[in-house]
Amino acid sequence: MDFALPEHLPGLLAEMDAFIEAEIKPLEAEHMQYFDHRREYARTDWENGGVPQHAWEELLDEMRRRADAAGWLRYGLPTRFGGRGGTNLDMAVIREHLAHKGLGLHNDLQDESSIVGNFPQVIMMERFGTEAQKAEWIEAMLTGTRSMAFGLSEPDHGSDATWLETTAVRDGDDWVINGTKRWNTGVHRATHDLVFARTSGDAGSATGITAFLVPCDAPGFTVPFYWWTFNMPTDHGEVELSDVRVPSDAVLGEVDHGLEVGQTFLHENRIRQAASSLGAAQFCIDRAAEYAGARIVFGKPLSVNQAVQWPLAELQTEAQMVRLLVYYAAWHLDRDHHMEVSDKVSMANYRANRLVCEAADRAMQIHGGLGYSRHQPFEHIYRHHRRYRITEGAEEIQIRRVAQRMLKFGSRK
Repeated sequence: MDFALPEHLPGLLAEMDAFIEAEIKPLEAEHMQYFDHRREYARTDWENGGVPQHAWEELLDEMRRRADAAGWLRYGLPTRFGGRGGTNLDMAVIREHLAHKGLGLHNDLQDESSIVGNFPQVIMMERFGTEAQKAEWIEAMLTGTRSMAFGLSEPDHGSDATWLETTAVRDGDDWVINGTKRWNTGVHRATHDLVFARTSGDAGSATGITAFLVPCDAPGFTVPFYWWTFNMPTDHGEVELSDVRVPSDAVLGEVDHGLEVGQTFLHENRIRQAASSLGAAQFCIDRAAEYAGARIVFGKPLSVNQAVQWPLAELQTEAQMVRLLVYYAAWHLDRDHHMEVSDKVSMANYRANRLVCEAADRAMQIHGGLGYSRHQPFEHIYRHHRRYRITEGAEEIQIRRVAQRMLKFGSRK
């Protein structure tokens, strides 16, 4: 078995690093309040529901514009969308590499903006949209003139999405939607919300749920508040839908089969999140090892103590195992239907997300009081990546998916 990376990747990463140094780092240096110990406070509009400051999002937009002009932003998309046809394996290696570089404008953690974009909505639209929807949406999403939030979770339903209570009922050529959605990430600036609603069938059934592209300015669509979270700023809105009327062409995918749309979104995100978690974990491990070697305690380097050596060695071993697992899952995604390898993606995702939390915590401990401060990046890394053990499918749900395949119970989908 050949464990070498595809031969084009080392050169590609070098080109990417050169672009970051030439185009992104100077821009970042002009706005250090967003990246040093002031980061959460500078980024957050504390008097406006805790949403991101407009100036911060403008900076992210400028980063994306520069990356797009240089041919990096769309790297993972097909050439027909202006991309370079990057594979899932390419994207896993790239996302790990960027996160391993630490905090910075090149690859922000808070809203997952990166010089190499992750576009699950574009892939979702390509896979399930009508030709008219593709023409209307895909380029608009890439340039930022259109965007969609994601409305699957509800106040009483998260992992148990098949029990959702939001409904959509036909009324002539329209649909009328009623319900409440929670954790609608990005809805503060989205033009639309992808709302999942029951259109037929019984509670608990995977069929009978439909995905709707709902304009955020539609009558009856309101955002009463945003959830303040462990990691700020917040862009996770509570959405209430009261007799919201949408036309029949607002349906994305097939009526009653909307969960297939949602599963595509989750699978495209999970493997890239796993790679980012791995890269951030390796950053924490490397910084902790470097500090342990330089810090003199009782006249000796901190690194001579087994209480320091052993946890770091365990983390380094775990990182190498997770790296092979992430690459293996990405390699399979390039060859098989995403549902056929969902157990491998779940393995990679939940193990990588646990690893980065453990690595950030250990880096804090080795750095002592300095590690606990906001002058080091570990608390930010921990607070950001901790959410991935809940979002995009809680780790318990992902472990259950692995068990389903291993023990051969339940549906393969």
